Amino acid sequence: MDLDETLRELRRAAVPAFADAIIIHLQDPLPVGDEKSAAPVALYLHSIDSAPELADTERTRTPGLKSLPLRSDVTERVHPVTGGRLARLLLAGRPAFGDTPGVAPAVAELLGPVAKAPGTLPPGRSQIIAPLHGRHHVVGTVVLLRRPDRLAFTGDDLLVASQLATHTAIGVQKAVMYGHEASVADTLQHTMLPSSLPEPTGVRLASRYLPASKTAQVGGDWYDAIPLSGNRVALIVGDVMGHSMTSAAIMGQLRTIVQTLAGLDLPPDEVMHHLDEQALRLGSDHIATCLYAIYDPISHRLLMASAGHPPAVLLHPDGHAEVLRIPPGAPIGVGGVAFESVEMAAPTGATLLLYTDGLVESRDTDVGTGIEALRTHLQATLRGHAAPSLELLCDQLLGTMAPGARDDDIALLTARFDGFPPDSVGYWYLDPHPLTAGQARRLTRRALRRWGLESLLDSTELMVSEVVTNAVRYASRPIALRLLRTDVLRCEVTDDSPQVPRMRRAAPGDEGGRGLFLVDQLAQRWGATRLSTGKVVWFEQQIPRNGNT
Repeated sequence: MDLDETLRELRRAAVPAFADAIIIHLQDPLPVGDEKSAAPVALYLHSIDSAPELADTERTRTPGLKSLPLRSDVTERVHPVTGGRLARLLLAGRPAFGDTPGVAPAVAELLGPVAKAPGTLPPGRSQIIAPLHGRHHVVGTVVLLRRPDRLAFTGDDLLVASQLATHTAIGVQKAVMYGHEASVADTLQHTMLPSSLPEPTGVRLASRYLPASKTAQVGGDWYDAIPLSGNRVALIVGDVMGHSMTSAAIMGQLRTIVQTLAGLDLPPDEVMHHLDEQALRLGSDHIATCLYAIYDPISHRLLMASAGHPPAVLLHPDGHAEVLRIPPGAPIGVGGVAFESVEMAAPTGATLLLYTDGLVESRDTDVGTGIEALRTHLQATLRGHAAPSLELLCDQLLGTMAPGARDDDIALLTARFDGFPPDSVGYWYLDPHPLTAGQARRLTRRALRRWGLESLLDSTELMVSEVVTNAVRYASRPIALRLLRTDVLRCEVTDDSPQVPRMRRAAPGDEGGRGLFLVDQLAQRWGATRLSTGKVVWFEQQIPRNGNT
């Protein structure tokens, strides 16, 4: 399936057993697909090979061997004349001796001046020109030459040349098609991977993707990081079984489904359940593994679920590396299985590693051994040293765990937990009643004064009052009010009603309907997200640099 290797094998088969020299031209560009075409518009010289005893020094010393050309003697690029002898020979697709009527002009057109110089090429039946004709395309030509002191080619040799040319042409077409498919799949895969990672507050991210060493080994590994409401972030890594353009396409579809499910703010086990259902609709023969984690920088907690994927590794600040115990679950696409979410602490300064099996499994290493080697390497990395940057850590892991040739793709996603300062969070539960909006305004006023954000008091109070009033109207359980101070001031109001508010313009006589319009005018950004238990309405304001101006 490699073009150069195919032509190298042709040269090995032909020289010196069958011919003393071989000249190979290929169409430029090589055709892709099954559409029938006319003669090539251009041919370029791919390679020339000759018997070892025909080196340049001996050729110069021995006059009897002057009839075999070097690369410098042959025209590098040829444009066959439409309707000319060479074009007709190529379209005919049959090899011919050098003394066949009409062949000499075709050879001269192909090889250039070297073919016209007397005594440069062996005459008559000491040369064969064989078009490389595939199933539907002319892909090039082969010229076979024998020394004058060697027996000329026979009719049987012409059949051998025909077989060599046919097999070579088919091999060239397969290599071109395979390379094209691998290139398309590789481009598809890279396009579907995130071009950049988000930069959420409270966590730092870094990633790596390495394709398999062989171009043909295009797989379905992917990773993603998706910001969620409440400054949380979803971390995902997955692997579609198989290596083909189909695997890359299925990967893209599954990644899109995961992004949609993440937008619904579902827990990891429900994401796995719905992803499994959707994967079955794509076809029962598509199997994938997936690991889905949600990190909350405010509660410093991690919620994870797995679908047959290798376990994540947590590198603690003290240097201890822990392989997380997560119920493995069945791979995506099996169907009819249950998934389980596990919650655990996410200490500030810890580093989480999500990866695909290409990092820990090879022909010589099973998954269990590879995971233990990964854990040991991580512990050695921090022994007596400060934790390296995530970018450096990724490079070290790939250099240690996956050196040299690889049989499988590798996707690696790392996250370092910085957490959220407790003094930058205000969190309250409020019973829904007519006085709740006033209570929310008072709590907001106290928090902003504590943070030195008096300049944002009026606008924030007004927006909190409007959003809380709307939540009280529909909520049947306590609502949650949360204020977060980072480079922006973010306010979130959560209630148990699934009805997401929509902004509308109130008529002059309407008593209501202006709340979200005010939020839209005053906030830098705002939005509403439906949750599995209701919804959250949020807005953000830019914090002045000195707090009060």
